[in-house]
Amino acid sequence: MQDAPEQPQLYLITPSEIELSSFPDTLARVLDAHATACVRLALATRDEDRLARAADTLRAVTDAREVALVIADHTLLAERLGLDGVHLSDAARSVRFARKTLGEDAIVGSFCAGSRHDGMSAGEAGADYIAFGPTRPSALDDGSHAEAEMFQWWSEMIEIPCVAEGALDVEMIRTLAPLTDFFGIGDEIWGSDDPVAALTALWAATR
Repeated sequence: MQDAPEQPQLYLITPSEIELSSFPDTLARVLDAHATACVRLALATRDEDRLARAADTLRAVTDAREVALVIADHTLLAERLGLDGVHLSDAARSVRFARKTLGEDAIVGSFCAGSRHDGMSAGEAGADYIAFGPTRPSALDDGSHAEAEMFQWWSEMIEIPCVAEGALDVEMIRTLAPLTDFFGIGDEIWGSDDPVAALTALWAATR
């Protein structure tokens, strides 16, 4: 059992589509403005060459700032490119394969929606962190979400770090700040004219 984290860390999630001519500079400005634990490359494309080019380009930005870079779902590509790890979106199903493939030193994260059971299963399979979300209900998918009570239970009972992501706003960040180890922030800021200012406004709620 562990105490709730004193201060959550920032975990940035890229947009599903990026322009390699401009996004790296935007990412660099955000990283320079806010201490960040990890960046997730979360492109919607399944084009291997595009993913590899994006990973190599962003890694130049993250490595210069000693920030970890993981890729969403593509374990074999993470291995080939020598990335810091992989973020899996299928709960516990791929964790053992990712851990065996990437080794003990790699970061293996698992998105488990709002399921304690899936989170515990992923942790037992070797995940380094569990991501839960979205944090509020919506009309997307089946409308399910990760409730604040689940984050509280997790922070009190489970040692594996957790990430709160999806549908975050100032109120939700303020509510969950004592209960989560990381906030996964992405779409909340990238659509803004000034992502740094947007993140600054959100992150102020963690204090």
